[in-house]
Amino acid sequence: MDFTIRDPIDGDFIFPVNPEEVRIRRERQFETATILSLGEIDLTQGEKVKEIAFSSFFPKLHDSSYCRCQMNPGGEEGESDLKKQFDPTKHPNPQVAMNRLTSLLMRKTPIRLIISGTIINTPAFVTAHDSTFKGGEDGDVYFDITFRTYRGIKVGNRSKIPDRPDTKPVPKVYVVRSGDTLTAIAKRELGSSSKWLDIYNANKKVIGRNPDLIRPGQKLVMP
Repeated sequence: MDFTIRDPIDGDFIFPVNPEEVRIRRERQFETATILSLGEIDLTQGEKVKEIAFSSFFPKLHDSSYCRCQMNPGGEEGESDLKKQFDPTKHPNPQVAMNRLTSLLMRKTPIRLIISGTIINTPAFVTAHDSTFKGGEDGDVYFDITFRTYRGIKVGNRSKIPDRPDTKPVPKVYVVRSGDTLTAIAKRELGSSSKWLDIYNANKKVIGRNPDLIRPGQKLVMP
């Protein structure tokens, strides 16, 4: 089993010593509301973001009985060559390794946490990181680390809002016939001959200046 951080910026990082246990915290999210007749009630709001935590240490000296990484060839263990420190297959300098975790704590983009042999393979952020130095273990650094799984927001295609239907009534059009007058049209179409002026005002461009001169075939809009 390997505990690996897949980092697209600084490269992969393998924890040299496997932790004894992994703690996974899942919670249900609730919102509390107050209803006068019932008092407080809980309304479910879905699942909270999952947290994954474990504890281990970075040993100063390589021990093949429990170290997952290989000893750095051609140099002292824990050497400060940064290129070798960030080679995921090589034993890291404890202080450099802790600095690496600290930089991940400040990261604004997610990394991927992979624990081989388990279902854990997820984008995540480092949300907490504690270091401990113990007397009598010079150079070794113990740590507790917490990851918070990342769930991206999926933005769907914005649906086009359909145009509002035109609810304006379609005006009635009257076609002038031979012998028609505006008063006769007003009486027949609007129910009162006195409304002839309304017809004229609505159709001045068609009729012209003289309301008495209407011609067969003209189309008049009824007000």
